[in-house]
Amino acid sequence: MLTVHHLNNSRSQRVLWLLEELGVPYQVKRYERNKATMRAPAELQQVHPLGKSPVIETEDGGDRLAETGAIIEYLIERYDTQRMLVPAPGTPEKLQWTYWLHYAEGSAMPLLLLKLVFLRMPAGVPFFLRPLVKKIAKTAQVKVTDPQISQHMLYWADALRQGNGWFAGKAFSAADIMMSFPLEAAAARVGLGEGHGPIRDFLERIHARPAFLRALETGGPYELLK
Repeated sequence: MLTVHHLNNSRSQRVLWLLEELGVPYQVKRYERNKATMRAPAELQQVHPLGKSPVIETEDGGDRLAETGAIIEYLIERYDTQRMLVPAPGTPEKLQWTYWLHYAEGSAMPLLLLKLVFLRMPAGVPFFLRPLVKKIAKTAQVKVTDPQISQHMLYWADALRQGNGWFAGKAFSAADIMMSFPLEAAAARVGLGEGHGPIRDFLERIHARPAFLRALETGGPYELLK
């Protein structure tokens, strides 16, 4: 049986969700973040040298694979024989599917991670330095991260409008699963306002999907760091 090494409140929630959508049996080995540092436990380094999640072990136990995008591509190729969650080859929708699958981690998440670093920076310094560090972090957000994140969020909203509420064509696909994490992170760290209606609608729809809810039951509580 496929094994998912799952870290709470992390990208690996998407892997559980995809497996539920595909109806693939799997087992979960859960890991909890350090409550003080929010870092992954050291034992994850026994699974992968970088100590990151998600990591999957194939059914025969012979291979391990990390990186959410790579895992999703593998699972789709291996298990989605009916192409329920991927458009047909050679179509414009498939091109968009590939784009969003890689955009999520390549373009969207670095900015949102930098935003998280700035948000949490003041808490990691001695109290007498916090006012200064807080001011520096706030300035960095206003001048660096926030304008770029706002640009990306409007880009997402426009893409969803054009795609009937989904990212790769007119139907739900694994690209939407991949994009869910950046959208959730932006909603948690920046907030949704004017012009973000399609993002809000997208999040409401995916959070109501039965497979998403089953993944929550399996993976445990899911809350984005902010």
